[in-house]
Amino acid sequence: MRRRDFITLLGSGAAAAWPLAARAQQPERVRRIGVLVSLPADDPQAQARNAAFLQGLQQFGWTVGRNVKIDFRWGAGNADNARKFATELLALRPDVLLAPGTSTLAPLLQATRVVPIVFVHVADPVGGGFIENLARPGGNATGFINLEYGISGKWLELLKQIAPGVTRASVLRDAALTSGTAQFAAIQAVAPSLGIEVNPVNVSNAADIERGVGAIARSANGGLIVPASGGAIRHRDYIIRLAAQYKLPAVYYDPYFVTAGGLISYGPDLIDQYRQAAGYIDRVLKGEKPADLPVQAPTKYQLVLNLKTAKAIGLNVPPTVLARADKVIE
Repeated sequence: MRRRDFITLLGSGAAAAWPLAARAQQPERVRRIGVLVSLPADDPQAQARNAAFLQGLQQFGWTVGRNVKIDFRWGAGNADNARKFATELLALRPDVLLAPGTSTLAPLLQATRVVPIVFVHVADPVGGGFIENLARPGGNATGFINLEYGISGKWLELLKQIAPGVTRASVLRDAALTSGTAQFAAIQAVAPSLGIEVNPVNVSNAADIERGVGAIARSANGGLIVPASGGAIRHRDYIIRLAAQYKLPAVYYDPYFVTAGGLISYGPDLIDQYRQAAGYIDRVLKGEKPADLPVQAPTKYQLVLNLKTAKAIGLNVPPTVLARADKVIE
């Protein structure tokens, strides 16, 4: 090969390699995730959930500061804040949004029917009008429901098992939510067979809760059931404190209540839903559409029991309940 031809070939080869080298040196594209949280920023439960979400993202190769940016907004239980922050998040042009709970999913869907949304622990997305059906959501939202309504009746059964003398129970529900009404209906359906009279108590504010819990405490053989709702989460410490004050046996939907001093809970691992949500967000960022991703229901439920609380309210836990517990706090 002549020297001139060799130089020409080398030059053309180097020119062809330059675009590849330049592309290799370019920084990785940073994707943007918006998260609208209904709790305050310093809430320990919110922090635990967000930590699980970040852990899940890392498992799929998403690292904050390298290839993903996350914008958090904290509604702190205020509906006006939720609407305002939903608009703020959309203005940041996110690639996908995370909506924990009905109280954040609703304002986000009001703000956009285009940007993909992944939700977690929403009780009834079909009844709420958020999706068409569980198998094929059909719109821009998909995710994970926190329970099926049939589980609500089991809370009353568990209350009767752990405190056989209970004949009346107050159910702390959010009547503004479809899920709150449906959960109460499922509890009410099994009440006659258990010989228990159930009464709803709305959880719109602390004063309502105090009146409702105080009323059941003043009657003989009373108990308490705390289904899933945003109000229950916001007022959880107050509810736990009232149950302890009045020595009421209480059944909760989330283990967090029990680790914080509540008596007993039966429900899915809601923290794990955030790790699963990271998987759905990974799929959306890689091009899949929420309309094609089925909404998933929990497949595993756990019973968590606080023996210290049982002793404090003078309750002897039946061996059958103790044997069924997945976790016991002593």
